[in-house]
Amino acid sequence: MQSYIIGIDIGTGSVKAVALDYHGNAIGSSQYYYHNLETVQGQSEQDPEIIWQGFASCIKEVIISLKQVPDAVSLSSAMHSLVIVDRDHKPVTNLITWADTRSEDVAAKLRNSDIAEALYRETGTPIHSMSPLCKIQWFKKYDSQTFDKAFKFISIKEFIWFRLFKEYEIDKSIASATGLYNILSGTWNKKSLELCAIEENHLSKIVSTNFTRDNADAEIVKELGVSANTIFCIGASDGCLANIGSYALEKGTAAITIGTSGAVRVASHSPVINFKAMIFNYVLDEQTFICGGPVNNGGNVLNWMIKSFLNIQDPQVKDYDNFFEETAKTPAGSAGLLFLPYLFGERAPIWDEQSAGVFFGIKSYHDQSHFLRASLEGVCYILKNILQIIEYTTGAIVQLNVSGGFIQSRLWIQILSDITGKKIALVQTDDASAIGAALLYMKSADIIEEYTSLQHAQSRMIEPIAENHLAYEKYFPIFKNLYAVLKDSMHRIDDLNK
Repeated sequence: MQSYIIGIDIGTGSVKAVALDYHGNAIGSSQYYYHNLETVQGQSEQDPEIIWQGFASCIKEVIISLKQVPDAVSLSSAMHSLVIVDRDHKPVTNLITWADTRSEDVAAKLRNSDIAEALYRETGTPIHSMSPLCKIQWFKKYDSQTFDKAFKFISIKEFIWFRLFKEYEIDKSIASATGLYNILSGTWNKKSLELCAIEENHLSKIVSTNFTRDNADAEIVKELGVSANTIFCIGASDGCLANIGSYALEKGTAAITIGTSGAVRVASHSPVINFKAMIFNYVLDEQTFICGGPVNNGGNVLNWMIKSFLNIQDPQVKDYDNFFEETAKTPAGSAGLLFLPYLFGERAPIWDEQSAGVFFGIKSYHDQSHFLRASLEGVCYILKNILQIIEYTTGAIVQLNVSGGFIQSRLWIQILSDITGKKIALVQTDDASAIGAALLYMKSADIIEEYTSLQHAQSRMIEPIAENHLAYEKYFPIFKNLYAVLKDSMHRIDDLNK
């Protein structure tokens, strides 16, 4: 019988489970997709019960496939989510995701306040509508009836953990992405609680990322197909665990993820403070912070282009293949066509929910392939911008370890390499956050000595093409300047459309 661990990532678009044996090999996987509920502008919600179904389904499918229960299940989840539950432990709201921008006015006021920088330094969380800090204040201001019903303000991982063990507990990693946690003291942040008009007892008990429990609720054990002795590790956030899963913990190496959204992240022994760009500082473990910047616009830009420019409403694999085939017809730089990809507002480094997408430099000779390529280049330009800000503080980054859906496209990876001028390593093709969750538990249980000890000997390496990099270097300063020039106009248009 083969011993194995399940790492399971509770993401914004799906739950993904990956089974790792004790040599670090992926031996099974399962995925369960779900959609957002959006009825008003700025809303991004999901049904937490459907996410629980996805969590249970993925674990059951892996167990059925491998015909054996896992030794442990270790959790990863998306950050910044919020569910309000009442005293009967029932949700009185849907799950509110990071992408919900209804609290943008709360965030904007707080960003411009006298306490903004101190709050950012204490919590490590950028001041933005994505954070539970701003979401809770929004409920207090605009939906006091729901706010008054609150017994606990929790994340989707806490919702699932409570279903397993009937305990409200939160790992330091997810806590450090709420804007409510003090990354310096390791406790709930008093200033944040005052802003939200809540007490510590409205929040869960803080535990380490390697915290474990067994003896899950008997009915849940039966539903999942695990045993009463199966260990559950609370784990960390998806971003932090993606650095483990893509083996990007060494100095000079950064992790880049492009899924629905995207992020640039580096590991550091101390926070990387940059208030202007609001570099995030999230806890991985007692020795490690994961620092970087998230972007709202990643694979969702590609999907928008396919639907809006190619008029394909339900794209299949062949449609993505055709997109990249068409994109490849155009040389680097898209003949001077630039795209600000702020279709869904933007987080790092501008932190502006009212920002908008812009095609700039359109000429009569630009055709469909130019627009398609410019959209991919725009996403890579904003990642390069964040990378430069991080490098300014932490030192040179020489290698990017990449993960996320975009690694299926060699062209998109090459564009990222050419724009950043960095070599890129494709360490593995499975879900980096789920694998990171499994490795986190394996290290804490002394199954492995170091995360890197299981790294596969060979990684696919992609080098920048010098000619393309030189072309992009000419366009990048123009790209960086566009937002500053157009910001006021973006805001005026956004105000007119509300």
